[in-house]
Amino acid sequence: MLQLRQMVLKTASEIDGLQKLEETLKWGEPSYLTKNGSTVRMDWKEKNPEQIAVYFKCTSNLVPTFRAIYKDKFNFEGNRAIVFKLKDKIPVTELKHCIALALTYHKVKHLPLLGA
Repeated sequence: MLQLRQMVLKTASEIDGLQKLEETLKWGEPSYLTKNGSTVRMDWKEKNPEQIAVYFKCTSNLVPTFRAIYKDKFNFEGNRAIVFKLKDKIPVTELKHCIALALTYHKVKHLPLLGA
């Protein structure tokens, strides 16, 4: 979870024009919001103790786009999450790209594949 948090913070710091990243709790889960982005959440759940997940707004085009681009890199949960086993090596470059798309979502949502 700390590695994912650091990844979100680093990704946000690398996005030109991103003015403020708000770190908060939503449903008891670490959540990250920006003015022109969609919320990114993450959590470990007791019912699935061997995995962690990064959640995105399920009604957005985020996860369907990630699935189209990175179908061989990630495991997905519906249209709402990228899921990792605790023992998995996280594909950092690809996940940072997904996080960046989420944090800029309202600027790119009209573009094919979110401009990826």
